[in-house]
Amino acid sequence: MQPYLFPYIGYFSLIKATDFWVVFDNVQFIRHGWIERNKVLNSNGGCQYIKVPLVKASRQNLIKDTYIRFDENWESKILAQLTCYKKKAPFYTEVINLLEQIFQKKTKDITSLNILALKKVSEYIGIPFNYEVLSQTEMDFSNTIKEAGDWALQISKYYKADMYINPYGGKDIFNIENFKNEGIDIKFLKNNLDTYNQNNDKFKPGLSIIDVLMFNSPIETKKLIDSYIFC
Repeated sequence: MQPYLFPYIGYFSLIKATDFWVVFDNVQFIRHGWIERNKVLNSNGGCQYIKVPLVKASRQNLIKDTYIRFDENWESKILAQLTCYKKKAPFYTEVINLLEQIFQKKTKDITSLNILALKKVSEYIGIPFNYEVLSQTEMDFSNTIKEAGDWALQISKYYKADMYINPYGGKDIFNIENFKNEGIDIKFLKNNLDTYNQNNDKFKPGLSIIDVLMFNSPIETKKLIDSYIFC
């Protein structure tokens, strides 16, 4: 998976369901996706984006070569945006302390920041996160990629995996027979996105894991993470 910034809970369902994670960082960076931003609640009960500013680069820039701008205090801005949780979220202090630990390390690129955040959040929840960064391996099979689903197949073969798990939303890009022919089972995980008490007029689903952690203990969060099916 590409390294997302404080992704939604389904991303962590995938982490918990797998034995090994490959950070997919040597593909084109697409701005205004989930690499440098995510959604949380705002003071009016609606949604707002938290965002990490990035150095401008060409459209062909890869995720691994995407760097963070430090000409503005974006860490403090994000923390300030989250003060709307202070009076209504029971785990506000714990989550702010977690974010401050993450922001203390001045990572230069967005991949490193997002990996650090995934590690720290996983530790806080109590789930393992065993990973390798694709661009830091010796894998080079870009010439064998004919369609989008081939990346996962080639990576699975490289690690001699007997099963590959992907989010359900990406199901259509995969040729399941190609995996079967290589002796690799393929499954698609779909998180149920169970509701939880946001102390809000209307529940807002699919927000950043930050929102989940604000209102749920690590034990409660794990229960939400485990609420998924394979399709």
